[in-house]
Amino acid sequence: MLLYVHQSSCISPQQTFGAKDLDSLQPAVNNAFRIIEPSYEGIPTGILRRMGKAVRMGTGAALPLLRNRATPVDGIIIGTANGGMEDCIKFLNQIIEYQEGMLTPTNFVQSTTNAIASQIGLMTSNRNYNITHVQRGLAFENALLDAAMLAADHKAQSFLVGGVDEISAYNYNIDLLDGWFKQETITGNDLYSYDTPGSIAGEGCAMFLVNSHPDEAVACIKAVEIIHSSDPAWVAAALDRFLLHHLGTQQPAVFMSGEDGDSRLHAFYQACESKMNAQASVLRFKHMTGEYATVSAIAVWIACQIIDSAHIPTHMVKRSGGGRTNSVLIYNCHKEQQHSFILLEAVRP
Repeated sequence: MLLYVHQSSCISPQQTFGAKDLDSLQPAVNNAFRIIEPSYEGIPTGILRRMGKAVRMGTGAALPLLRNRATPVDGIIIGTANGGMEDCIKFLNQIIEYQEGMLTPTNFVQSTTNAIASQIGLMTSNRNYNITHVQRGLAFENALLDAAMLAADHKAQSFLVGGVDEISAYNYNIDLLDGWFKQETITGNDLYSYDTPGSIAGEGCAMFLVNSHPDEAVACIKAVEIIHSSDPAWVAAALDRFLLHHLGTQQPAVFMSGEDGDSRLHAFYQACESKMNAQASVLRFKHMTGEYATVSAIAVWIACQIIDSAHIPTHMVKRSGGGRTNSVLIYNCHKEQQHSFILLEAVRP
């Protein structure tokens, strides 16, 4: 698998859209990392005010990558666990409130998970391949695999691939009751200080223009692997096989851990981190984003910035290594069951 990233865009709880500043850290508010919303200049105001949050940020992140293209991209591939869940709940509540009478069609249209990809297609008059992957914590990884297979079969084509999820009141309350968020008040800086169950809620969106050509690419997504397991030793063994197959006797320069402060997941992250030698820097990123199903999309965006700039924000560093930034391995675990490895490398020496 070789998927080259040429452009990217990210809307997150940090300064990642427009003027980027990864060295400054924005805190969580009320135990949630909510996105810093831009002005969405590319979206007409009449359309913007009818958009749900997930559709708004997904479209807002995608349009800057598509605006100046001479031809439409050959596919729009989005990964999301929940899509516009907030609009779905609004529509269901209206059914009860108005007794199935005069319902608001906008909430229904934007309540489906494919609303993000379809809205991007409509706004760019794109009638090409348009699909949404909905596999909870592996939705974005499946979107990447889909894009990689298409790029391998159609070498002249380019694709938009991304991951989007919002904090909806419905999902937040369900996950809170299920124990996935901490009871303690967390700002983000102290996320890794608590040896207790749960993490902190997050949301965000990252979009990438990708194809199979290395010319002028920012980074290369060399490999993606997805795993279902509740056994840390099995996941660590899978990582050994993954590294041997894709890097041989070498190791990545940077190991980006999805560690999120949840004591129940420590065994998974520790087992994988232990496979890295002393020359690999170990980074963490969820004190910037919070925890949600497609957070690995922002991890890939951050990895692209690190590879392209050869700079690592100090607040991300858990352990310093050899100082190299030419390859990044991302490991993420979602709710003790879903795991993924994403390996990125520099295109230029």
